[in-house]
This record gives sequence, C-alpha cells and structure tokens, in this order.
Amino acid sequence: MSTIPEKFSSYTKFISFILKYWNSDVFKAASENALNNENFDDSEHDYKNPEELAEDLKNMGPTYVKLGQLLSTRPDLIPEPYLKALESLQDDVEEIPYSEVQKIVEEEIGQRISKAFENFEVQPLASASIGQVHLAVLRSGKKVAVKIQRPGVRKNFIEDLDTLKELTDVAVKHSKTAKKYAVDEILDELRFILLNELDYVKEAENLIALGENTRKYPKIVIPQPVEGYSTSKILTMDYIDGQKITSISPISRIETNYKPLVDELVAAYLKQIIFDGFAHADPHPGNVHLTKDNKIALMDLGMVAKFSPDLRENILKLLIAISKYNGEETANTLLKMSDYDKNADLAGFRKEINRLVLDSQNKTAKDLQTGRLLIQMNKIAAEKSIKLPVELNILGKILMNMDQIVAVLTPDYDLQRAIERNVEKLMQKKMLQELKPDNFFAEALEAKKLTEKLPERLNIITEKLANNEFEIKIDAIDEQRLTDGFQKVANRISIGVIIAALIIGAALLMRIPSTFTILGYPGLAMIFFCTAAVIGLWLVLRMMMKDEDLNLKK
Repeated sequence: MSTIPEKFSSYTKFISFILKYWNSDVFKAASENALNNENFDDSEHDYKNPEELAEDLKNMGPTYVKLGQLLSTRPDLIPEPYLKALESLQDDVEEIPYSEVQKIVEEEIGQRISKAFENFEVQPLASASIGQVHLAVLRSGKKVAVKIQRPGVRKNFIEDLDTLKELTDVAVKHSKTAKKYAVDEILDELRFILLNELDYVKEAENLIALGENTRKYPKIVIPQPVEGYSTSKILTMDYIDGQKITSISPISRIETNYKPLVDELVAAYLKQIIFDGFAHADPHPGNVHLTKDNKIALMDLGMVAKFSPDLRENILKLLIAISKYNGEETANTLLKMSDYDKNADLAGFRKEINRLVLDSQNKTAKDLQTGRLLIQMNKIAAEKSIKLPVELNILGKILMNMDQIVAVLTPDYDLQRAIERNVEKLMQKKMLQELKPDNFFAEALEAKKLTEKLPERLNIITEKLANNEFEIKIDAIDEQRLTDGFQKVANRISIGVIIAALIIGAALLMRIPSTFTILGYPGLAMIFFCTAAVIGLWLVLRMMMKDEDLNLKK
C-alpha cells in the first residue's frame, strides 16, 4: 500500500502533465472528437511536437508508456501525428543489476544459477519496463533466453493504476468529455493488459498454445518455455538466434525471395484470428525476428487477442466484403457486431463506409493497408455514435503491424489479395469443420427435448381450444400511452372550445356600450380577448415544449 507522500507524488506528476497539455491542440482535438463536434476543423491545427508528448509519457514511468501505447489504438480520439508518435513509444529503462538478477532467479527456481545453468550471461540481450532478457545455457547444452521480471514492478504498476483510477472516476463523474472519452474503460483495458503481462505463467501458456496452433506452418517459429525453469516472475524459453525484421539489409531483400515466407506469415495470422480465436496481439517489427535459416519467430506473447466464435464469423464476413470492395456489405457487417442507440447516424455511417471502401479500390497494392482501413472505420463509427467491439480495433493494429513487416520483406507484396485468398480457404475449412458430427450433438439434444415435450404441449393446447380457454397475448399497443394520448386530445379540444367561446363572447360584447373601457374598448370584451390570447399562447407553448413526440424528434 502506498504512503501519503507517494500518493501525493503520483497525483502531482499526473496533474502537472494534464496542466501542461490542457490547452494544447491534442487535448482540444481529442475533446472535440469525443463530443462529436462537427464544427471542429482538424486541418486548422498543425500539432507541433507530438514527439514531446511521447517523451513526457516516457519520463513519467512505464505505466504511462503502456498507456501511451494503448492510446495509439484510439484514432477516434487522438490526431494522426500523435498516433504515429505514440505507436513508436518504446521503453527506455536502466538495466537491472546482475546481482538483483541472480537473486531473483535463484529465489524463483530454488537453486543457484551455477547449478541450474552451464552458463548465464551477465550482460542482458534486452531490457524493458517489465522485464529483462539474458542469454543462458542449460546443463543439457541447450541455449535459452531467460526473462526476469523487474523487482517491485508489479507494486509500482498497481499503485500508478490505482492513482489513475481515482482520478478518472472523479473525471467521469463530473466531466461530460471524460465520460464520452470512456476514460474509465481505457483504464480498465490497460489494467487487464498489464496484469496479464506481469504473469509469466500466462505468457508461457500462450507460447505453448500458439506453438500448437502454428504447428502446420514450418516457417513460423514460436519459442517454447522450458519446464521447471519458469515461474510467475521468470520465463525460460528457447533462444532464437536471429535479428529484428527492421534490421534486414536492402541487399538481403534483393538476394532472397521472402514472398513464400510472407505468404505463410499472413496465412498463420489469419488462422489465429478467424479459426483459432487466439492471436499474437503485438506483432510490431521489434517482436518479429528473422532467424538465420530464414524463418519468422514471433516473440513476446504477454499480449494476446481472443475472439469469440460469433465475432470470428463476422470478421470473416467483413474481410471478404472488404476484399470484394463491397461497401454496403462492409457497413452491414460492422453494424451487426456493434452497439448503438437511436441517436446513431446509421445512414451517415453507411455512406462514409461505402465511400471509404470504394476509394480503397483505386489504391495500388503498395499503398493499400487493410489495418489502417479498419482503424479509419473505427473512427467513422465513433463519429456516428456507433461503438465497434474493441477486438476489431486490436485486429486493425495487428494488420497495421503486418503491413510494416510486409513492407520490409517484400515492398510490392499485395497483402489485400493475400488476405482474400486465405480468407476463402479458411471459410471452406470452417464450413467443413461445422459439418463434423461433434457439432451436431447440441442440436440433437435440443431436438430430443423438443420431441419429449411436444406431445404434452400439444395436449395442453388442444384441451384449451376445446374448452374455449385458448388465449393469444399480443403486446403490440401500449394501452397507457394510447389512453393518455386520447385524454390529451380531449383536453385540448375542450380548451379550444373555451378559447373560441371567449373570443365569440368578446366580439359580441364589443357592440354593447359600456362605461368600463380599456384603451377605448369595452373593458369586459378586452378581458375576454386577453384571457383567450394567454390561454392560447400557453397551449401552443405546452404543445411545443412538453409533448413527448416532439422531444423524441429533437
């Protein structure tokens, strides 16, 4: 539990950051986007120094680095220049001293490093906010990579997240903008992601699951955990001898045909998303390595995406519609998987999605990016008060990272056509799988229950028909609303008759001489006229301001 000075320091750090950027263009644009202000012109802002925002988040600590990376998936809020700066946001932290590394490893595996490993490199291979990776050799002679969690990192993350939760709860309660932002939902997503990344047992399980799912793709390598050498704080796995995709030289691209490798990578990812419902969610170029024997290794499975069966089916339809440049079907599929209310601009959404898909048809294979297309669709949905599932945004980010990898290995590769080919194959495979006997068991059980209950229910129906007791209840008319409507009409007719009587009476009294006058006219007639005018004005205002029908149309 954090002390009062630590709490004060956390609040000060966050509030100083907010004050610095409160009147900046990025906050103004985010606020206007959150409130769907159609009069806001994004082109009027030049968004100076987006890198400064990324640097400030980095200086605030690893929790805020992760928050920045998460915000890079929200094009519906953050302007384009800041998205790019946040996408490139990486951890820049000091190395854990080797003495600390040795202590953590020995505590976790229950024996000395010198006994557990033939060799354990002092200098790390990589260092990040959550963990640090060292090269080691097991007693069997096998090379492994050992990832060690930073001491106290879980406590620091949770304290920062608790501080953010307290502040965002206040913001959502008192600020319409913060509520529209759904900043509390963003924070919940960040907490979920971080707590999963902090558990190396889950990451080991993810490595095993993905390794099994990609077994049929020989060019895709998933490092597997080493049993007995992994806990919640250390993860020992196969060492992959290779280099980051972004480090490949231009000469290597000329000398080697990487197209078959990219074909297999695209096929493997689409299988993960559409068929398995379990995918590596962070395939940025730093997490994708090219091995010396020209295979692709997927690293760091702390972040994974899971897709439900219904969502997978809709994603399949969506990718087919996009590949066929069918804007209408694309919009229909997006709406099927979305949440929206009566205020949503469905017609505007369909129009803009159709235009976006048709515009993409004219782009070259090199310029067409399916991932960015999905991100743009998410932004259009937000502007039209339509909430797409968060998994679709994750899919957009996955495909955007795929675009980068493809651009490095084979710049002229037609990713859109590759997606279309693989999606059709996966659809055929999915249909064949659904025809298996196992998938008919649930339907067979339901049919059995129906068969068992049907005679009894038919007897009840025929008995009620014979006794003239059979009733059908139709909830089609709101009786209360109907009677209220009739009463309202009757009241207004009555008021109208009274107003007419007052006016007729006033007109007749105008012809009768009277000593009591107002403005030179018979006083009683003027009172009748004024009373009729006031009642008439009141009735008109009530009809305009109070009628439920008018309120619904606003």
